[in-house]
Amino acid sequence: MTAATDCLTTPLYDLHLKLGGKMVSFAGYSLPVQYTGNRGGIIKEHLHVREAAGLFDVSHMGQITVTGEQAAQALESLMPVDVLGLAPGQQRYGLLTNENGGIMDDLMVSNQSDHYLLVVNAACKHADFAYIKSQISDRCEVTQLDNKALLALQGPKSAQVMASLGGGVGSMGDWFFMQSAVITLAGVEVLASRAGYTGEDGFEISVQESDALPLAQALLGHEDVLPIGLGARDSLRLEAGLCLYGHDIDTHTTPIEAGLNWAISRVRRKNGARAGGFPGADKILDQLESGVSQKRVGLKPVGRAPLREGVLLVDSEGNNIGKISSGGFGPSIEAPVAMAYLNSQLCDAGTTVFASVRGKTVAAEVAKLPFVAHNYCRGHSS
Repeated sequence: MTAATDCLTTPLYDLHLKLGGKMVSFAGYSLPVQYTGNRGGIIKEHLHVREAAGLFDVSHMGQITVTGEQAAQALESLMPVDVLGLAPGQQRYGLLTNENGGIMDDLMVSNQSDHYLLVVNAACKHADFAYIKSQISDRCEVTQLDNKALLALQGPKSAQVMASLGGGVGSMGDWFFMQSAVITLAGVEVLASRAGYTGEDGFEISVQESDALPLAQALLGHEDVLPIGLGARDSLRLEAGLCLYGHDIDTHTTPIEAGLNWAISRVRRKNGARAGGFPGADKILDQLESGVSQKRVGLKPVGRAPLREGVLLVDSEGNNIGKISSGGFGPSIEAPVAMAYLNSQLCDAGTTVFASVRGKTVAAEVAKLPFVAHNYCRGHSS
């Protein structure tokens, strides 16, 4: 993230400025890293999401629809996900893979009855759209939605906030993690999904650009909601052990190396009903059975100093054994945390490794992910 100059803006740009947003450039957009009105800065914003509810502007992300009778089969030719098995109103985490088994992007795919909606990363959205269209437009219609904004309401009180604005949460028996529905929220029709990027209960809300500002103002009018910037978004997802594209995963990283085995649907695995058939399937499915030489792990550095992305890891004899992919301070556990790619033989929890920082070594312990337990709503209560 750098200072915001000559950047694209979201429909909430003026609101961010009014709320004291410290604007930075991220994926080509001017977005708030934190809000000066939230005394206590990023740490306060982070803890508020863990305790109540926070509103994020994620309108920079891409939204793509895929429509047609063969849409599910077409999408399955691009990623190792059971799209055919998605019931209307359901969504899943997906991965666009390349022929070498690398990850081109990670995304959400949902069945909206008459079409599928993909929510993709901002830095990849134009390339994703071009790639998907080039691969499957002969079988279905692929459309990039340029008139939509995306808000994320995250935290344990999110459902209460949604219900207070007429969102229907609490009255729907199946309104839980990875479900989506078209609802009316604060008088505005939106597509909401119970999901997010913090490890907490929460919702992602797709809304027309023209309705984004009044909806955001209505959400922020609730006493439990604060505006939250990119700084806390990053620390929250790091504590939750969630990957950031371009850092923890990329085109040179396979899903198995990234510890995303669970994202390979059973029906797409060897001996599954629709095994393979996606780019890089042979390599990915072989790795799923035989293992990999390096894996993504959690690390807890000794002391208070965070280990940042790119720091090399060595063993007790000074041999290179891996590299930090994400790192920072975890406000919820009041300690530094990191994720790294490490020699698979050293990935057991409790193993001590060493980070090479400016000619010195800092000890760190391999830890199970996530650092903070996920708080998703998986039952029938809100």
